[in-house]
Formats: sequence, C-alpha cells, structure tokens
Amino acid sequence: MKIRILSFLFIIAPVLIVSTQAQDKELKYSQILMRGEPRLLGPLPSLLGWEDDNHYLQRKNEQGKSIIVKINANTGEEEIFLDYSDYDDKLSEGFTLDQSITNTPEYDGFLFEKDNDVFYYSRSKNELKRLTNNNDEEKNPTFSPDGKKIAYTRNNNLFVADIETGKEFQITFDGSDVVYNGWASWVYYEEILGRESNYAAFWWAPNSEQLAFLRFDDSPVPKFPLYKADGSHGELEWAHYPKAGDPNPLVKLGVANLKDGKTLWIDETEKTDCYIAWPFWTPDSRQLFYQSINRGQDSLTIYSADPLSGIKKIVYSEYQPSWVEFFNNIDFLKDGRGFIIKSDKDGWSHLYWYDMEGKLVKQITSGNWAVREIILIDETNKKIYFQGSVNDQNEQHLNVVDFDGNNLTQLTNTNGWHSCKVSPSGKYFYDRYSSINSPSRLELFDSRGNLIKQLGDSKLPAFNEFKLGKVELFTVPSGDGYNLPGKWILPPGFDQSKKYPVIFSIYGGPGAATVRNSFPFWMFPFYLAQQGIIYFELDNRGSGHFGKKGSAEMHRNCGLIEMNDLIAAVKWLKEKSFIDTSKIGITGGSYGGYVTCMALTYGADYFNYGIAEYSVTDWHLYDNVYTERYMDKPDENPEGYKFGSALTHADKYKGYLLITHGTLDDNVHMQNTIQLVDKLTDLDKDFELMLYPDSRHGVGWPKFIHAMREQVQFWFRHLLGRDFNPSTD
Repeated sequence: MKIRILSFLFIIAPVLIVSTQAQDKELKYSQILMRGEPRLLGPLPSLLGWEDDNHYLQRKNEQGKSIIVKINANTGEEEIFLDYSDYDDKLSEGFTLDQSITNTPEYDGFLFEKDNDVFYYSRSKNELKRLTNNNDEEKNPTFSPDGKKIAYTRNNNLFVADIETGKEFQITFDGSDVVYNGWASWVYYEEILGRESNYAAFWWAPNSEQLAFLRFDDSPVPKFPLYKADGSHGELEWAHYPKAGDPNPLVKLGVANLKDGKTLWIDETEKTDCYIAWPFWTPDSRQLFYQSINRGQDSLTIYSADPLSGIKKIVYSEYQPSWVEFFNNIDFLKDGRGFIIKSDKDGWSHLYWYDMEGKLVKQITSGNWAVREIILIDETNKKIYFQGSVNDQNEQHLNVVDFDGNNLTQLTNTNGWHSCKVSPSGKYFYDRYSSINSPSRLELFDSRGNLIKQLGDSKLPAFNEFKLGKVELFTVPSGDGYNLPGKWILPPGFDQSKKYPVIFSIYGGPGAATVRNSFPFWMFPFYLAQQGIIYFELDNRGSGHFGKKGSAEMHRNCGLIEMNDLIAAVKWLKEKSFIDTSKIGITGGSYGGYVTCMALTYGADYFNYGIAEYSVTDWHLYDNVYTERYMDKPDENPEGYKFGSALTHADKYKGYLLITHGTLDDNVHMQNTIQLVDKLTDLDKDFELMLYPDSRHGVGWPKFIHAMREQVQFWFRHLLGRDFNPSTD
C-alpha cells in the first residue's frame, strides 16, 4: 500500500491521504436529496453472475426493453441470453417476465404472484400454470433444486406444490396466530436468520425430496403493542417481542419427507434457554447439519442428523467467554471429504477444514487479520477464494489460498474496498471496488489478477466539475493501546487558521465497522463539508478492526467502550487549532442513535449537539437475542445495564438533541424514545422531538425528504448559525 505523509503537522499516524480534484461548482441540496441535475454518480452495469467459466450474464435495458446478455469474458462478444419482451404475447394479461418474483437458475421456470396466488411459467414449454387458488397469501414461494416443486407458507403452515401435476401437499396443520411452521418468529428473523430471509424458515434438500423447517411457538413470548393512529379510533398491532430477560419462542426442527408425507422431528427439545437454527444439507442429502446455541450465547454445537431416523451426533463444538455466533454457511466438500467453516475462535475470523466426523484436518488461514467471506471453493484445484483484509483492516480484497494453507495470494491490487464474483473454476473474476477518492468501478480480471477490461465507472463527467472536500484516513490513539480508525471529510479550501464545527457520524455496534477505504455511498457528507463542517467517522475498538479481542471488550459493557473511545477522539480533536470545540455534533440511527444519546448524556462534556434516530435508550427495552449476546441477561449484569442506559445519565445532559422515531417501529420500539423524553422532561431539559407516523425502523419515502430536511436545518442552525434554504443552498 502506498503511503503519503501529510504536510499538516496536526495529523497523527496518517494511513492514506487523498485529495479530490478541486473545481469551482458547489453541490446543491436538490442534487443530493432530490435527485436534481447534474448527477455526479451513475449506476454500474447490472451483472447477474457467471453462466459458466467463460461467460457472465448482464441485465440491460435497451430501447425500453429488458434483456439479459451472455458475454464472453475473453473476447467481449455478446449474445442475447434472454429477451423479456419475446414473451409478452405468450403470457396472459397482467404478467411480464421481468416482473417475476424468482426463477430457476437456468432461467426456464419463473414464478409470479397475482391476487394472492402463485403462477408458474415455463419458457421451454411456453406454459403458464396457476399453482394455488385461494384467498390467502402464499409467502416465500421457493423452487426445489430440480425446479419441479415449490415450497411456501400459508396461514403459518408449510406447503409444497408439484408443478407438473399441480397437486398441493400440506406439510403442517397446526399453524395459528402463535404457531408458525417454516415462518420465523420475529426475533429469529431479526437476529438469527437475518432480514434477507424475509421470515422464510425452510430449506430444501439437494434431492428435492425432503424439506427441513423450523416450527416456532410464540406462546411464552410477551406481546408488545404498536399503536397506529389512523382514522377515528386508531388501531393496535400486537407483536410477540422478547425483551432482555424475557422467555423465547419454543422452537423445534423437523424434516418433511415428501415421498411418504411424514414429518420427522430432528430436535424437539422446545427449550426457551437455547436457540436452534441454520440447518445445512450435505450434497448427497443423507445428513442434515444444524446448530444450537445456549441462552448465554457462549457455546455453540453443530449436530449431524440422519433425516430418515433422526439419530444425531455432535460434530463440532465451540466456546468463547464473550459470545459465539451462528455459522450462516457451512461449505461441504464433495465425496464426504469434510466441511469448511469460518470462525473467530482464535481471535480473528479464519478458515477451518474438518472431516465429516468433526476432526480438524487443517486450520487453513491464520494471523491478525480477518477472512470476511468465502467466494468460491475450487475442489478440482484445491483452492479457496475469499474476501478479507490480510494487510489492511480498512480494505477488503479478493484472495486465494490452497486447501493446505499455502500460497496465500492477494488477487486485487488497487487500494480500496473490493467485492468480487469468481467464475466456477477461478478462470476469471469481476470486481466492484472503490476507494475514498474514487467512486465505484466495475472491472474484469483473469485468474492472476490481470485487468482484462473496465466494465463500468460510476463517476459521471460532471463529477470533476465540483469542488469536493478532501477525504483522509488516519488513526486516533485511544490512550490505552488502540489506534482507532478514523476518517474525515474536510471542507473544500480547508484553512488551519479557521475554526470548524464537527459532526461525528456513528454506528458503533459490536463488529460493525464503518471506517473503510471506500467512497461514500451518497454525496451527502460532501455537501455538509462544503458548508464548512468537518464530517468525521470513528470506529471503536469493538468494531472488528481489532479482531475478537477488541470486540470482546464490549461484552457486558455496551455504552462504556463506545464512549471511552469517542471521548478519546474528541480530546484528540480539541488539540487541533482549527476545531470549534463548542460545536461538536454527533448523529446516528438505531445503535448509532443509542451512541448519540449516550454522547449527549454521559459524554455531555464533550458533545454539544446530536441527532438521534430510532434509538435504543435502555438495553432492558431491546430484544433478548441481540442484547443478551453482548450484555448477558439483566439479572446477570445489573450494573452493566444501569451504566449502559442513557436514562441513567440524563441529568448530565446540557447540549441540544433532536430525537426522531417512527411510531410503528417494530424493531427499536418508540417506547425507547418515550422513556428518554419522560426523563428529560422531568429534568426540565430542552430538546427537539420529531415523530413519523406509521414509519417502521427508519423513515421511508416520502417522509424521508422531510426527515433529511429537518436534519440539515438542525445542523445549519446550531453549527453554522444560519438558516437553511432548500431552494438555494
């Protein structure tokens, strides 16, 4: 990595310094938030993956038509793979191929939803079929691996439909308002399976004859009311939501055998003091691996179960004194040669190879750096392609390593943050990347990392016409051994003899780094810098930059670690002659909102202004899976919960805070904001409050425009001492 030393003497431990080319034009609010012209950044080509080892697929819109083209990576030759408009006259009215909800990998079978029913279209047979016919919604319709069946849930029961015969099979029959089959309980969706699951909790076997699924019983879980104020009388929405210390849903794991219509319960302990999730089928469908974590979330077990007999055995166990997390992927090798997982049990996230009995074959990677994601396992050549940060935690690169851990090679060479897709045997890869001074590009490379072709550049011609602030990466000493990653955007024409206000943009949660060598995903930070504000980001020691050692310091200490490191950063800033120490702001949403509330209360001697969005204010009020992972249960860590509450420190509040929240937030309940408001008003503190009716976690369109305008007005008023005019600024 190239390092250039700053001429500015005030910078400590510079890492990467970049200056955008200064021009005369200034950004306007309408450009940034109202999609005004001229646009500075555009979309990159929409690539859909590799069709084979020599061709990738790209979706294009040409003359108002949607097509998919197949492109030869070596020659660049294109041929039409799929023209959606070719099927307009073959489908019934109301159906267009490019509006399907999913398709088979070879793009032959397509699923549609219409009038709460599921329809199937086959290109090869030119046949449209209605697969369901009722008044209830089918959720998450999913093709079987052979493309001949679909599974879905309806009324919290699990179903399978045979596409050829049109026959529907009902797998479960006890779904209700508290029992869900193949549909996740809220806390599992949010904290275990992930939002990308869309609540789906079923998994096809590779042979398409078996279906693993989770059954949830929310009966033990307390209900929380969400109030919708529409109409004359309003409406209550009830959600089963387990807060810290509350009982969990009862969960068991089943396998439906489609040949005999029977369901075998693999694990039916139905305990509220453990979590069962993330089953994975072996390639031959003969074993089902699944995982269990105890309520304290410090011990994980992987079981191997026979899906026909239910006999199971332990193949892997892991204990960490802080916390463990589910493996969201287990990569099985062919011919029963074992499996590969990614674990941080040695302090950093690395690759491990085990045989099918759970005996360690090889720790493939090691060192004080992190493997982030496996991209491809090439069993023929015994190589693993992965994205990680081998040399710089601020960067992500594509790497390749042999199964035996030898010949670790970084394939992407440009400094920055890379996201790659590798062809099936590693012959080519395409790479989307950016750096703090370069917006996203898309490029094609051969197996050795040699550039073949630039496929796209998000930077539009107008970009170079605008005067943007300088972006810098650096480190800030914590005072107790950590050099904390920091990034700022300085105002254009930065002058050390002037005084500048600062806005900290923060998230701050465990393992959730935001400082990286990448271009901002939108231009708003540059707009604020243009107004004369230093836009500042800092990652605390628990962000992941320092491996599990750093993250584990947050265990039982949420709030304390973040504030210690943020206060160290403010002290560091106050040593700079160009900082207006009376105007240090901070903003964030969700966990970032929590940190903002802590900064204006516990950290009131250091932070003057803040905007806290949909914030946790007391860990007693958030869900148990997330909260207890880091804080343990309330009765196990009463002092940690007390210190980690913004309510505890509200009497120290002396700055000015804008608090915003959606009234129907089902993730971080508005209850958090209400309790903080209650405390601040009892103490006769001055603040601003903005509620967004019927908004969930975050403010969506069109209220987003109002929310952003309110924020900009807040910063103009308090940090710049002037009014904001959306039509001219």
